[in-house]
Amino acid sequence: MKKIVVSVAFALIGVQGAQAGKRIVVDLTHQQACAYQDGDRLFCGDISTGKPGHRTPSGHFRVLEKELRHVSSRYPEPHGGARMDYMLRLTNYGVAMHLGYVPNYPASHGCIRMENGFAQRMFAWANVGTPVVVRGTPPRYVDRPGPRRVARRAVSRKSRTVGNFEGNRPLKFLSSVPGKRESLVSKRDKKELRHSKKKKEVITENRKPMTPLGMLKS
Repeated sequence: MKKIVVSVAFALIGVQGAQAGKRIVVDLTHQQACAYQDGDRLFCGDISTGKPGHRTPSGHFRVLEKELRHVSSRYPEPHGGARMDYMLRLTNYGVAMHLGYVPNYPASHGCIRMENGFAQRMFAWANVGTPVVVRGTPPRYVDRPGPRRVARRAVSRKSRTVGNFEGNRPLKFLSSVPGKRESLVSKRDKKELRHSKKKKEVITENRKPMTPLGMLKS
């Protein structure tokens, strides 16, 4: 019995020692979370926290539970069912870190959504009992460099381009694009112009001058 108690005690000491240097810091202002080990920052990732009316609480927490495939019992209301994979529970009233959609603004119902790739890494690194510090003030919008910003600009360019289509004629749009397509469109236009000129010339050659008798017959 004493051996079992001693082994359990050493196991608990080992777990506490492994977690002693780990810490997660959630920055609401910059919508970013970072993992720290013995004071050194290991990695960070973009997040999306609670939107107005469902703000993520700030303060000091600990990871209470880890669940790889979690399904919400609350959202969407009233019956739940939303997937929250790679879940790290922080409170007993529904606040957790999990994989989810991460736009450039706070959009969740209080949870801390982590982007794909970052969520898996944080889930594998954190332990039950790891301290989590949530601090800062959530913004209305955060400007992030990278794919989301490029995608937003691409969409705006696309909307302006579609608006420039006239009479649903894509060839007219292609003719304004420099390069090979421009030359193809111009050659086609020249070919159609030459064809129309030849057709007019044939009609003119086949037409005979009208005589008074011919006018009477017609």
